[in-house]
Amino acid sequence: MNERKLLSQRHPILYFLAVWARRLRRYADWYFDNKAYVKEFSSEKLPYRVKKHQSVLLKKLGDSDRQLQINKVTNLNIATRKIDGIIIRPGQTFSFCKLVGRPTKRKGYLPGMELSFGEARAGIGGGICQISNLIHWLVIHSPLTVTERYHHSFDPFPDDGRVLPFGSGATVFYNYRDYQFTNNTDYTFQINLWFTDKCLEGELRMDTELDYVYHVTEKDHQFLKIDGQFYRKNEIWRDKKLKFKGGEIVKTELLTKNFARVTYTPPNYIDEKQ
Repeated sequence: MNERKLLSQRHPILYFLAVWARRLRRYADWYFDNKAYVKEFSSEKLPYRVKKHQSVLLKKLGDSDRQLQINKVTNLNIATRKIDGIIIRPGQTFSFCKLVGRPTKRKGYLPGMELSFGEARAGIGGGICQISNLIHWLVIHSPLTVTERYHHSFDPFPDDGRVLPFGSGATVFYNYRDYQFTNNTDYTFQINLWFTDKCLEGELRMDTELDYVYHVTEKDHQFLKIDGQFYRKNEIWRDKKLKFKGGEIVKTELLTKNFARVTYTPPNYIDEKQ
């Protein structure tokens, strides 16, 4: 990562060319991969709610520029209009980048915070990962199948009112780091997004009521110090529970293992040298 960062700083054109090479490959995939991408919207909500979640709009992120947080809200407003009400029918694939498109100044996007090359910095459209994070949390509480997901390789800020487990989100970078899931069920789903004074809110709905629910938990969370560098690890697990029979667990699965570099000093950690 450090070598890549130094190379891009010395030769920015190489980074630009690498990004566009990846974007062109993605454009080709969208055209030739034979996936049925979602494109239908409905203002009428499907009858059954699968999961609802909300995330705070303005958060304390270390000593970062608060204006970037304010700009993020503008970016979120623009991006959510491209997703709110989307219908996901059987056999269809949801692509965050394909739906939202490239965030540009011309579309009204502002500089917001983005995490890149091991640091937090300003970038046009920064902050819209808050939407993909929220949608991923909804999706893993459903029978939908995540087919493409990325997460940050480092943790830049101490927890401040964190609600969801570390590493349970989904980062996007147009368009080669996409967030995609496919509806391999016989049901139809819908994502709805809206704002309150302090939060971005979202829900996943469907046309049929299921007789089971999903419960997502974190296990084995630790901060580690290895050769003078801090790291964070955990595991994200999911239980499938029946709504009857006292909530009997019929399936337990490991969704992901996380291991990421930490750029701050955690309050408690295990020194691997000891």
